[in-house]
Amino acid sequence: MNENKPKNRHSTTVIMTISVLLMVVIAFFTIRACSNGSEPDPVPNNGTGSIDIIPPDDPSLTDPVNGDGDDITPPILDPIDHESETSPYPGMVRSRITNEWIWEEAAATRPIAVIVPNSRTASQYGLSQASVLYECTVEGSMTRLMGIWENWDDFDKIGNIRSTRDYFVYWAFEWDALFIHYGATIYCDTILGRDTTHNIDCLQYAPASFRDVAKNQVDNAFTNTGRIVNAATTHDYLLSYREGRIAEKHFNFAAPGWANTLEQYINAVDAQVIDMSPTYPVTNCYFVYNEETGLYDRFQHLAGENAGPHIDLMNGEQLSFKNIIVQNTYYEQRDRQGYLVFQCHDTTRDGWYFTGGKGIRISWEKTSDYGATRFLDDKRSEIEMNTGKTMILIIQDGDTFMIDGTRVW
Repeated sequence: MNENKPKNRHSTTVIMTISVLLMVVIAFFTIRACSNGSEPDPVPNNGTGSIDIIPPDDPSLTDPVNGDGDDITPPILDPIDHESETSPYPGMVRSRITNEWIWEEAAATRPIAVIVPNSRTASQYGLSQASVLYECTVEGSMTRLMGIWENWDDFDKIGNIRSTRDYFVYWAFEWDALFIHYGATIYCDTILGRDTTHNIDCLQYAPASFRDVAKNQVDNAFTNTGRIVNAATTHDYLLSYREGRIAEKHFNFAAPGWANTLEQYINAVDAQVIDMSPTYPVTNCYFVYNEETGLYDRFQHLAGENAGPHIDLMNGEQLSFKNIIVQNTYYEQRDRQGYLVFQCHDTTRDGWYFTGGKGIRISWEKTSDYGATRFLDDKRSEIEMNTGKTMILIIQDGDTFMIDGTRVW
């Protein structure tokens, strides 16, 4: 027993010495850190208790322009001059739908066509972003809207979506659009049943839409970019334009830097206010020319509501258009329920074209499903439209509307 005591005392001394040395080392580095005015970096943790090991060359740590990753901000592009003859940024091309400068990827992607109701209970999101907006009467003198969206790669919520009528499908054809709707009448069975009709029926394919907060429990179905892409993939639809399904050009746009004022037409009329109330008695929509912006601002006087700007709930913006087309169209009533049919293919009907506070009489012709509707002046030359968004108002043959208080047609 006595022979072991010296060994135990020696071991204890060694352990104490090592402990003291460790404490001195820790104290040294702690004092050094404090003298440099900084604290030791915290160990990165992913919130699960395990440590995230980030390689030293991970690009997420720093940004060559802004420094630390926490300081990264997306680049802010200067406003785009859509009248410029040259591309404002590399990778931008002219839109075939608006003639505005857009990114090549958007120009190569098929647009979407979405059926949206137009009533007091409608919750409309995204309409201000549509490149072209159609309005046409359905049963009961109500109207439905169909937006054509070219840039649709970043929508969180678009709609609300309602059922379609077959004539909307024909107008969507000429854009080779992915056609999105929520149900349809029985008169749509034939055209929607074609193999070449690329439609997404949110009633038949539930993942294509979602329910969200809206004005009521009926007009509350919406979609977004991710759901549209997934639905198109599921249906085996191409996202790029199909060969032979679109005309080389759609509208005939004026040359960049030149605005078509319609002054070359001796029969052009002043058109500060275009009132569609006589032909759309439920929505009572009208357009007022804005001298400052050069656009027609849209207003509505829905039954039971006060007249006011037509607002996009997505961003609070009023709907505005560079071009307005009124398209007089032959129609018939199909049944006692009031369902209508419009003759989308025709070469004998007339219309009006408005831009820049002026208007002229025109004619229009459409001769095939996927062929573009052509709008012609009194000399049978295709009208030159101005760069920007277009509103197309389909009215029943024989109906009237008002220009600056004067009933026409």
